[in-house]
Amino acid sequence: MRPISVYSLRLTILLMALGSNAGGQDKPKERAARAPATVAPGPQAEFLEEIAYYEQRYVRLAESVPAEKYAWRPAEGVRSIGEVYTHIVAANYGVARSLGTPPPAGFDFNSITAMSTDKAKTVEALKDSFAHFRHAIQALSDRDADKPQKMFGRQTTLRGSFMLITGHFGEHLGQSIAYARINGVVPPWTEEQQQQQKQAEKPKS
Repeated sequence: MRPISVYSLRLTILLMALGSNAGGQDKPKERAARAPATVAPGPQAEFLEEIAYYEQRYVRLAESVPAEKYAWRPAEGVRSIGEVYTHIVAANYGVARSLGTPPPAGFDFNSITAMSTDKAKTVEALKDSFAHFRHAIQALSDRDADKPQKMFGRQTTLRGSFMLITGHFGEHLGQSIAYARINGVVPPWTEEQQQQQKQAEKPKS
């Protein structure tokens, strides 16, 4: 892991906050639109909905960023655009393992960061990692929601770990949105919202 300077740390925090504000304003409306008519209650179903939300945002943003920008980083010692995505890939497999589902046979954690400058491989790895992570959650039971679980170095419950994981997704999505915007990329869901707004504002003939 690269050493992080105070300046870089402050810059990263600022970028994450900016990114969260820039791309998250339509989140409640979007979730309501995606939600099925009836949703099975319980921590597992609710968390699977969270995973679906973050998966589509990470994948769509990763697909929108030009390949030549994957090596861009705001400062020395801070993850690049591609490295943030591969960090999520590694986290998905690592968290799944902590929850009882091991990585696929032959999977090598050390090889993940090496693909961070390759857009095609990174996007594919993101999709695969979220599919694996969903499988890990589906293997769990709501009956175990209050069982002890260690996650990100903290002792909590299985239900509590879902909250920690969601926070981790949100933290790095905000970072990724800020990185994309600095490089001239508007998040696709925001661009769609802006286009819809323009269409709605057009005078009717």
